[in-house]
Amino acid sequence: MHASARLAAAAGAAALLLAATALPGSAAPTDPHGPRAEESRVLVFSKTAGFRHDSIPDGVAAVRDLGEEHGFTVDATEDAGAFTRGNLARYDAVVFLSTTGDVLNAAQQRAFEHYVGKGGGYVGVHAAADTEYDWPFYGGLVGAHFHSHPHIQPATVDVEDRAHPATAHLGAEWERTDEWYNYRTNPRGQAHVLAALDESSYTGGTMGGDHPIAWCQTWRGGRAFYTGGGHTRESYAEPAFRAHLLGGIRYATGAAHADCRPENGYAPLFDGTGTDGWKQAGPGSFTLEDGTLTSRGGMGMLWYEAREFASYSLKLDWRMSGDDNSGVFVGFPASDDPWSAVNRGYEIQIDATDVPERTTGSVYGFRSADLEARDRALNPPGEWNTYEIRVEGERLRVWLNGVPVNDFTNTDPARSLRQGHIGIQNHGDGDEVSFRNIRLKELPAGS
Repeated sequence: MHASARLAAAAGAAALLLAATALPGSAAPTDPHGPRAEESRVLVFSKTAGFRHDSIPDGVAAVRDLGEEHGFTVDATEDAGAFTRGNLARYDAVVFLSTTGDVLNAAQQRAFEHYVGKGGGYVGVHAAADTEYDWPFYGGLVGAHFHSHPHIQPATVDVEDRAHPATAHLGAEWERTDEWYNYRTNPRGQAHVLAALDESSYTGGTMGGDHPIAWCQTWRGGRAFYTGGGHTRESYAEPAFRAHLLGGIRYATGAAHADCRPENGYAPLFDGTGTDGWKQAGPGSFTLEDGTLTSRGGMGMLWYEAREFASYSLKLDWRMSGDDNSGVFVGFPASDDPWSAVNRGYEIQIDATDVPERTTGSVYGFRSADLEARDRALNPPGEWNTYEIRVEGERLRVWLNGVPVNDFTNTDPARSLRQGHIGIQNHGDGDEVSFRNIRLKELPAGS
């Protein structure tokens, strides 16, 4: 909130502050698939030593098309000789497109391990999970190996992460037809699951109701994305699947950022279906559409009235439409006056442009984000970002898309982070910021 305890002593001052600080939001949304992908180079590798999918040419053509449309260069090969340190260093990501069996020799494996260790990206598509069973490094990178599959059929995919560039364009459920793999292990403990199959929606699922089908992770220094889709030729003509594949490539090349740390034990405070437990304080509001809360007018706050929290990890996804302003408040007492959060709590800022201690990732007015780390992790307006805000005692830490960007300790006797409420800000006319998937995990006291 563009305010501080010193500036918000009275309602008149609040009105003046609103008039002075509401941003016009005049910046046009950026192309979410635009300039940062321009220098990327991607290698598509489709060698098979086992079953060969007839959709491979369609997949290669689809990635080439995506490269032409979104500004990255694509080379394709079935020659494992391309896996040398010198050649791999030319690429930002390598796509294993329905590879099968043992496709790399020991020297080529070492070259690829070196490539990933230097920050290279990996994209696994469908039968990439049916590849290199005896190479432990690859097993960790892909996340899980193929076990079996039923016949091709429609199924419901439950989208768990609607902020990652591979899934942000999807609804909460994705209906599509493909060959649905069962995996030898569940990757959830190691990787961040983006989408899972609803086993009740089709026949032949064997993973006991927790059936990840797309996931991402950082692995041994590199970025990895895997999708179980892509068996059928028709997949590569589906706009939603092509966008899914594009998002995975953008994450792997580093053109887009996401929090791909494993995530377990979080309970939803806002799951997209309603705002039970939340209450609007002050002027303005939030609209709810497509599982998304979007700020309208202000200056107010939507706060979680149902209960206070003490030691916790709060995660939420957010997106600016342009040069907008909002924030996440923590550690404030119950009140229908939004200035209570300003004067008694702390705000983790969301703002495209301001002085360092008052822009994205800052503890507003108290501590700037680590700007170098923040700028490396931040997606631009038009794309989703993820905050983790961790409160333990009087210590408040912030992660942006999985990268630590702030570490602040409260020493103000008039404030305390040891217990309080949580809220999201609707800043003012012209400021449009959206939120999805607000979830919280309570931590042991004194952790």
